[in-house]
Amino acid sequence: MDQLSIEGSWLFTPRVHADPRGAFLEAFKAAELPHPLGVAQVNCSVSRAGVLRGVHYADVPPGQAKYVTCVSGAVLDVVVDLRAGSPTFGRWESAVLDDETRRAMLVAEGLGHAFMALSEQATVVYLCSATYNPAGEHGVNPLDPDLGIDWPAGLEPVLSDQDAAAPSLAEALAAGLLPDYHACREFYATLH
Repeated sequence: MDQLSIEGSWLFTPRVHADPRGAFLEAFKAAELPHPLGVAQVNCSVSRAGVLRGVHYADVPPGQAKYVTCVSGAVLDVVVDLRAGSPTFGRWESAVLDDETRRAMLVAEGLGHAFMALSEQATVVYLCSATYNPAGEHGVNPLDPDLGIDWPAGLEPVLSDQDAAAPSLAEALAAGLLPDYHACREFYATLH
């Protein structure tokens, strides 16, 4: 489990044991996570190439931490620091998650999450620390030029109407919609 440059985000690269029968790996081990994740809901999305989902986040508390893996195909998975007052506010980091490396991204509460399908079809499974709460779920436009996420060239982004209409980072900050960094850190302390 490698800590990324944004506090509260990690990239997990499992040891894949391959033999003539196929492969085996431990995809998730709660006791070894650097951030507690009680699983309350498991989501699965199937997307065609170019589908862009996110940048999504939830109010903290309770927030919604996620453990994301791509079980079929490939995606560019992105974490964005949306916590107002954070030293890395507005920064993003990405990794390719696919059905070969079997890597996973762990994203703490208060961080934004998005992904774009790179393969013809991609199936993403994410374990969530809280159930879906429409009133507490929000988004920032993933194509916001101020975020400057380096989405792959050659793929036309396909967004939901909700994601396309999401506010920019500056608009969400001005409207008071973003999680507070210090409140998030206080919340993390209650999880241990």
